Order: sequence, then C-alpha cells, then structure tokens
Amino acid sequence: MLDTPLGRWLRGLKGQPGRPTVLVKELSERDRRRILRHFLALNPNDRLLRFGSMIPDDAIAAYVAKLDFKRDIVFGVVNRVFQLVGVGHLAFAKADDGKPTTKERVAELGVSVSASARGKGVGSRLFDRAAIHCRNSDVDTLYMQCLSSNQTMMHIARKAGMQIKREFGEADAYLQIPPPSPGSVMAEALEEQWAVIDYNFKANARAAAKWFSK
Repeated sequence: MLDTPLGRWLRGLKGQPGRPTVLVKELSERDRRRILRHFLALNPNDRLLRFGSMIPDDAIAAYVAKLDFKRDIVFGVVNRVFQLVGVGHLAFAKADDGKPTTKERVAELGVSVSASARGKGVGSRLFDRAAIHCRNSDVDTLYMQCLSSNQTMMHIARKAGMQIKREFGEADAYLQIPPPSPGSVMAEALEEQWAVIDYNFKANARAAAKWFSK
C-alpha cells in the first residue's frame, strides 16, 4: 500500500472496520480550556519546539484565546482520562481581503504532543488527519515550519515526502496535496465518527468519576 496519509490511515486500522489505533477529533469552542491546559503543561523544551521560542504562559493564553474555530481547524487526541495529549492547529492562508485564497490554498500545521504520549504515533496521526482534511478541502499545499532540532517533526516531514528547506536553524517543509477522492472523503468521515464516539465516552466517564468521588 502506498505511503500516503490515506495509506497510513488504512494500515492503522485495528480489528474494527474504519477504526484507527489513535483517534483524532476536530475540536471546538468547548475544548478551548483543555487546549490551554495542554499547552501550559508542555515543558520549556517542548514549548520551544512547538512555538519556535521560549514562550511564557501569558503568551500561550493569548494565543489560545485568539483561536478561531470557524476559520481554522484544531485537531486533538484525548487519553483515557479525557486529557488532551496531542493538538494540531491547521491555519489557512488568507488573501489580502481576509478570505481564503482561491487560486492556491495553503495551510500551515503546528503540532504538539504531551510527554506522556510520546512514541505512540500521536504526532503522525495528527499530521495524517490534517493532510486528509486539506485534501478534502481543496488545499494545494500543506506547510510546516519548525526548528531543525525538532527531530520528531523532521521525521514526520521526511516520511510524508515533504520538500524541506533548512536555514538558520529552522526548517520549512511543504507537501503538495492531491485532489480529493471518494476514499479520502470516507477516511476522514469515518475517523471523525469514531473519534466523536470515543470523545463522548471518555467525557461521560470522567464526569461520572467526578460525581461518584463527591
């Protein structure tokens, strides 16, 4: 099977039709506080790798407060105790009039993974979900900018076949996105369906645990 986001998604199926091993859900306004807690819990080195600088708490709070869930897409992975352990922010380039470009659409992806979730494929799954969403949204190019020392993202970029340009300790990576297909549309729809079920189950389980602990 081809080493593409769709191919890796299909290889990730485990036991049940359409259910990948790491579920990635599109987040919404209700998740803003969880996103903030996720970023604030990153250690200084992880903050450096995610944001490109040693960003303080107040700057992270301002960044999260400005997230526009109607304009951009934020993906998340929750663990079994309903904590966000992975976040991918997919921001779409805008034309001068503030609307998405029509001739060529570019989306930039930023990914962060909690230390507790390292080595479980969370970063790769966030990338794959973002790539399929771009494909189904007629985005031409997926772009990532990170420090050259971010070995995890560099590995993901090389594995995806992205064109990488390194300069002054930073790396720009580009992936040309093919047009959507019935398979890519189905893959994204199935994952979101499974992820919503998983998300709601974990949310209800956490609420029940809090209630019984009173």
